[in-house]
Amino acid sequence: MNDRNRFQAQAIPAGTTMDMSVDAGLRSFMLGVYNKMGLGLVLSGLLAYATSSVPAIRDLLFTANGGYTGVGMVLSLAPLGVLLIGMFAMRNPSKTGASLLYWTIVTLIGAGLGVLAIRYTGESLASTFFITASAFGALSLWGYTTKRDLTGFGTFLIMGVFGLILASIVNIFLQSSMMHFVISGLGVLIFSGLIAFDTQRLKFDYYQLSGNDTALSVATSMGALSLYLNFINLFQFLLSFLGNRE
Repeated sequence: MNDRNRFQAQAIPAGTTMDMSVDAGLRSFMLGVYNKMGLGLVLSGLLAYATSSVPAIRDLLFTANGGYTGVGMVLSLAPLGVLLIGMFAMRNPSKTGASLLYWTIVTLIGAGLGVLAIRYTGESLASTFFITASAFGALSLWGYTTKRDLTGFGTFLIMGVFGLILASIVNIFLQSSMMHFVISGLGVLIFSGLIAFDTQRLKFDYYQLSGNDTALSVATSMGALSLYLNFINLFQFLLSFLGNRE
């Protein structure tokens, strides 16, 4: 499981209403987040293709049956390590620092995703990506437009992420197919909910930080990171159900 740990969600400012969707500044801010996330997905796809197609790199990172070599295992865990370090070392990140953190994690995850091209057929990867993108769009739109406060729901989901991490670590040793099925099902539900929650949280971040260009730039990078991680994790969990093995 890649990078399930998340930055702590910011509190919704008191007195803020849910009727914000018509604000032009907010739309511009959210467009910046989505653009950065989209570029991250493009870079990840290119890196995944490279690491799965170039024989020297592929053999260094992955085994023939779709597993990781020692170097590949380090690569797969590196994004989580970078994210944890960022959480503690960048409590007040700069614009450059937040952007660097985002692109570092995107690069590491993208390189590691090459293993999926070895495990699954190209057709199933493409179809699952389309399903994930469609689900992401619908869930993010709902999170953007809903008048329901998702703060409590999001806190519960973030706790669920930590539960997924622990369960996945345990299943490394148990190798239980049933437990893997349950973890994948919960992962789909949890990260689907987080897409809506993080979208709404970004709306309130904008109004809380409005007028502070540096803080908004940092929020753009951190928001793109949250949505990127949600997308990648949802994609991988859906592959567990929809992907056809090579």
